[in-house]
Amino acid sequence: MKIYDAHCDVLSKMWNDPSLSFLDGADLHTNLQQMRSAGAGLQLFAIYIPESVPDAAKFDCALEMVDIFYDRIIRPYDDVVAVYSREEARRLPPGKIGAMLTLEGCDAIGREITRLKTLIRLGVRSVGLTWNYGNAACDGILETRGGGLTDFGKRIVRLHNENGIWTDVSHLSIQAFWDVLEETDLIIASHSNVKKICTHPRNLDDQQLKALIKKDAVIGVTFVPKFLRNDRNASIADILDHIDYIVSLGGIANIALGSDFDGIDQVPRDLRSYGDYPKLIEELRMRYSNKEVEGFLWRNLQERIPS
Repeated sequence: MKIYDAHCDVLSKMWNDPSLSFLDGADLHTNLQQMRSAGAGLQLFAIYIPESVPDAAKFDCALEMVDIFYDRIIRPYDDVVAVYSREEARRLPPGKIGAMLTLEGCDAIGREITRLKTLIRLGVRSVGLTWNYGNAACDGILETRGGGLTDFGKRIVRLHNENGIWTDVSHLSIQAFWDVLEETDLIIASHSNVKKICTHPRNLDDQQLKALIKKDAVIGVTFVPKFLRNDRNASIADILDHIDYIVSLGGIANIALGSDFDGIDQVPRDLRSYGDYPKLIEELRMRYSNKEVEGFLWRNLQERIPS
């Protein structure tokens, strides 16, 4: 079965350490050799700007990661193809791996909407408005103020609507989450889990999950141990618990996977890299039908990629 993964931080990791090889880098959770062997179909590559980067340099940093995407991930490999739409994902021939750019946080654009338009023209197809804290668009989930969308944030979401771009609600404050749902139907939670199971603030409560299901949005169950278990001693069994819970809420057609590989230091003890995906697939097959497993692995995400 092919695998679509809604979130990884390979670009940020390769930007921070230019010596890393996408082909076989041992320090990458997600490298091409592992993707080939596991059956990758589409990977979403996030542009995440480290907080240590000065504000004046953040947009340049984003452009440098775009350059890494095209020069070090797409160009050298005949089997890796840049994907910009649902139809292009559907048309990928066997043996080809799709790669799609996303933006994790609008700090890179400051208050300049033209910068976001530039990133969209360069291939970004999903945008998270912020990381965990506040910026010109809205507050993140760890910002104690808890503010929602600013006027600038609403302008960003309108731009997404006009250009067929997902707005990613992972990392948003609770108020910003609900504000986004008022503004758009093009929604993804690329890497978020169930708060009822694990109380980390980055996870989503039942009301939020039900609202996403009602919106027919994508919910990318993530492998981040601190989002899987309160004690962080996570395994594949915990990933299945979060999937089972979302299914119980009626979201079987909304579940996808968003590993957050290369954005995390700790990984589940039996899912340590992309090469371990077949272990997860085997466990899923023990609980769900082939059609349902295909939905979780790729179909649910593919069908909701903006056209």
